[in-house]
Amino acid sequence: MPQQLVVGAGMIGRPLAERLAARGDQVSIATRSGAAAAGAESVVLNAGDPTAFSRAAAGASTIFLCTNPRYTDWPSQWPPVIDAAIKAATASGAALVVMGNLYPYGLPDGPMTEHSPETTTETKGVVRREGWRLVREAHERGEIKAVEVRASDYFGPDVVGTAHLGDRFFTAILGSKTARVVGLPGLVHSWSYLPDIVTTLVAASDRAGDWGRLWHVPSAAISRSEIADQLNRRYGSRGRVRGYPQLLLRSLGAMNPMMREIWASSYQFLVPYLIDSTETERELGVSATPWAQALRTTAESYRRPGAAT
Repeated sequence: MPQQLVVGAGMIGRPLAERLAARGDQVSIATRSGAAAAGAESVVLNAGDPTAFSRAAAGASTIFLCTNPRYTDWPSQWPPVIDAAIKAATASGAALVVMGNLYPYGLPDGPMTEHSPETTTETKGVVRREGWRLVREAHERGEIKAVEVRASDYFGPDVVGTAHLGDRFFTAILGSKTARVVGLPGLVHSWSYLPDIVTTLVAASDRAGDWGRLWHVPSAAISRSEIADQLNRRYGSRGRVRGYPQLLLRSLGAMNPMMREIWASSYQFLVPYLIDSTETERELGVSATPWAQALRTTAESYRRPGAAT
């Protein structure tokens, strides 16, 4: 029975741990708080502590690194986590699967593939690019086996918090109100459905002999204006989408560190922002959930009694 260590119990880590457990793997889920996931053993772990990380990874077949610090903490928290993950994979012999994003590519001039140049100059993108470089180089030295799975902005049932296509967007549209968003809502943007992210992580980990590379999550490409129109037509709502002025975001960023980081990466919503997953679909056999199904399932999660409003 494969032993799997999932680090992080957020919107990706928890369903990943539950998917692995449901197929019969022995799963541990590690967080600072000891958060639970169905079918998994809970482990308390500071992922930036290499000794503790290596101890938690002992006997594991795969380490899935799915933690995600707050935007403002990326420069201070990601480097020690990456270092500890590499040391844990080296000591345990476990393969390392890193959950990543598109930030390293910077401002795109077309759809982003796994081979697009990583041209970012924005702080968060540089942090993630450097993290993957260290992981990849450890793989190339033969110390570990590793891959990184990259997704665009995620959405799915019960997503809450700061997600660009989360509860605030859906509840506003379904409530016939105005959803205020970052950037230009009429531009096409790729959205990665959470179950598809989990599927890609599992498929990448199961792929024998194909390590040391990136995989892109198959995703839908659609504007937020069109999403609102589709929701309105289906549910009879009259919601609208309006973008925050860039000047306002920048002004708020001068006073609020989190808003400063949101403004710094807002370029992703000022141009068409598209992920190309042709290789993943061909090589791993993963495809995106049909858009209508993913949108309906997500919207219905916010219409249940007790859902976020």
